[in-house]
Amino acid sequence: MELEQLRQLDTIAQLGTLQAAADRLHLSQSALSRSLRRLETDLGQPLFDRTRNSMQINASGRLALEHARLILAEERRLRDDFAAIAKRERTVRVASVAPAPTWRLSSLVLEQYPTTIIEPDIASEQDVEARLLNGTCDLAILAHRPKLPTIDSRWFMHEDLYANVPKDHVLHERESVTFSELDGLTFLVYGGIGFWHDIHQRMLPFAQFVTQPDRTIFLQQVRTSNLLTFTTNAPENTSRHESRRPIPITDPEAHVTFWLCMRTDAPERVHALFALADEAFEVSA
Repeated sequence: MELEQLRQLDTIAQLGTLQAAADRLHLSQSALSRSLRRLETDLGQPLFDRTRNSMQINASGRLALEHARLILAEERRLRDDFAAIAKRERTVRVASVAPAPTWRLSSLVLEQYPTTIIEPDIASEQDVEARLLNGTCDLAILAHRPKLPTIDSRWFMHEDLYANVPKDHVLHERESVTFSELDGLTFLVYGGIGFWHDIHQRMLPFAQFVTQPDRTIFLQQVRTSNLLTFTTNAPENTSRHESRRPIPITDPEAHVTFWLCMRTDAPERVHALFALADEAFEVSA
């Protein structure tokens, strides 16, 4: 008895005819009939009552079908469980305070390890550090360098914040701006910017923010809206557009260094990915 024969029995029962089952299974009707006969021989009972022009499943067939479906369900669970294990072994959980470093890390990892799955999560500085310490992420990206003996950290990238100004805006010709000069204005912002959101709220207490959680829609709105937006100098950032001029923000809070971090007891595969921070340094040097 083979699993494929049980799948064939299930298909025949679902579709009602040998020909329809053969078509779905990409078999000839005669090949499917021979396979069904072998199954009946193995079980020692006919599973269908046959006449010249039809075949109907009988009591033995219904019993066989009940068991076949239980066996096939167990096989699917087995395959799903092993697929989940394989996915976990290929998945790297990255907790980060901002999106741009995860974009860069994903690019570096996929270039060297194309079967690896990067699973990013943008969270607050406090939450990212907590996940790093409790081991619920493999790698963490922070805006400060943790000084703990159980944590390894490496410089990963620097990011500068810009005001993304439409051509007809009064600030369009400025060489630089400060947060105080931007305070009180209205901005279109992407909802998944992590800790940059906290900086906006803290440094621009009187500004108005129109938040768009969908990045694709946000990028479309950047092209069509006359609202101010923000962008950065990260090469992976795609929010810049020819209809806007990025103007540097000079305040210290607009300039951030990110550190790639991991636990010292991380698995060897995580250590290998952690070493990619050296390549990130070479790209930025």
